[in-house]
Amino acid sequence: MAQFAKGVLGGIAGTAVMSALMLMKSAMGLMPQLDVIQMLSSMMSISPGMAWVVHFGIGAMWGLLFALAYHVIPGGSALTKGMLFGTVAWLLMMVMVMPMAGAGFFGMQMGLMAPIMTLVLHLIFGAVLGLVHGNRVNEANRDV
Repeated sequence: MAQFAKGVLGGIAGTAVMSALMLMKSAMGLMPQLDVIQMLSSMMSISPGMAWVVHFGIGAMWGLLFALAYHVIPGGSALTKGMLFGTVAWLLMMVMVMPMAGAGFFGMQMGLMAPIMTLVLHLIFGAVLGLVHGNRVNEANRDV
């Protein structure tokens, strides 16, 4: 049970880092059309504040899924597993969420930078998720 909570914690941590980078991207004026919170808000007809809650809820859900699948994800380290998992999450976003948001497959209606930027963000999300979860798993194993 503790590993699932640790997965959720890793997902929230990864989402927090990804969100900080998204906010920095927006503050610099990079790809203003790539605004995940605005996309969620529009798609779900909810306020931006609720879209942030949903965004972190999705991150927590991905963290739980990561914890459930941790031992079957290929890779020798938690970092590698997390980055691979982040890549899968990115791929699902590109073929499911982006088309639903009206951005086309891989967000190509926003240009080539959309899939590249979102891939980088998801790799960072996965790295943080893997490191936080992997560190927590290692701590739990030492306590046993």
